[in-house]
Amino acid sequence: MRGPNIQNGETAATVGTLATPALLLDKDRLDRNLARLSSRMAARGVVLRPHMKTGKSIDVARRAYWSGLGPITVSTLAEAEYFARHGFRDMTYAVGLAPHAADRAMRLRKVGIDLKVLLDSSEQATMLGMAGRIAGVAPSAFIEIDCDGHRGGLTATDPKLITVAAALAEAGVELAGILTHAGESYGLCTPEALVAAAENERAVAVAAATTLRTAGHECPVVSVGSTPTAHFAEDLTGVTEMRAGVYMFFDLVMLGVGVCTTDDIAISVLATVIGTKPEKGWILVDAGWMALSRDRGTAAQRIDQGYGLVCDLSGKIYPDLIVAQASQEHGILAIRPGSAEALPDLPIGAKVRILPNHACATASQHELYNVVSAGSDTIEAQWPRMRGW
Repeated sequence: MRGPNIQNGETAATVGTLATPALLLDKDRLDRNLARLSSRMAARGVVLRPHMKTGKSIDVARRAYWSGLGPITVSTLAEAEYFARHGFRDMTYAVGLAPHAADRAMRLRKVGIDLKVLLDSSEQATMLGMAGRIAGVAPSAFIEIDCDGHRGGLTATDPKLITVAAALAEAGVELAGILTHAGESYGLCTPEALVAAAENERAVAVAAATTLRTAGHECPVVSVGSTPTAHFAEDLTGVTEMRAGVYMFFDLVMLGVGVCTTDDIAISVLATVIGTKPEKGWILVDAGWMALSRDRGTAAQRIDQGYGLVCDLSGKIYPDLIVAQASQEHGILAIRPGSAEALPDLPIGAKVRILPNHACATASQHELYNVVSAGSDTIEAQWPRMRGW
């Protein structure tokens, strides 16, 4: 400790003086992650449309677009409105369309935001057309394609694909293209399986676009995306854009999938030791699931990371020390079952950093990022996050 704790939202000089729990963001790792995928897509002639559901921050978005404002993906209309206020104009709302969302989305189009929505039924097409007529704007929509059985959408061979495209035309809605997401890739763990998933995603998307074009419907955009397939796709022929979000920060699930290393994980939760129970092999910290989230995405992987992997204040990982249990405001640190490692000596008041299972879920528990650089404990900035739907 180097002085009194500073409350979150105030200006703290160092990580050591920050009140806990708090969310830390290593901007050097962030920049490296952004550059990695950006250069990969540029080399393949594919537009990268970052998904801002992970960062939910204009400051993070600006790191992705140093030279201006580019296309983005959003998961809520609150995100769309937030990024519109900060100058972004080209957005895809990549969640199936509800009636109230159609009206709200059209209000954004009316003020000049090129917001494209997502649907997979004739009913939604009719509803969207009506919302556009009421607002006095021309809507634009993607048809969602199910490439691996993971979420909503139509298969590439479903006859409804042509029916929905015809319904869009009849309703006066522009067909932006098709959009798919290889969500099943999150359950994979070998390069061979990830390459195959990426190729399946591409092939299904291109097949759906070809079906539409053969039937006389323009399909200008073929949009695919997941963080694993974005990094393992070997051939993107026929694809026009890639969407991904968690790649900005990475996390322990992506580590287990094989997309990143722990040195790529850009966010962590700072916590303070508030108790010890050596007879149980426990160290108690003040970060429970309210700070870490309840996401247990690594439980189904080869290595279960509990609620997070524990590091010292500098970011060095304590061997096999995980957050084994979490209640609302308490985390219990313990050595991973089966390990011969010893529990570190962490006295009350010591601080640790916890790498998250799921970056999106953990970040959503916090109001702001405390920004640091690699190898430094100086807090350089505090970047607010937006919230809500």
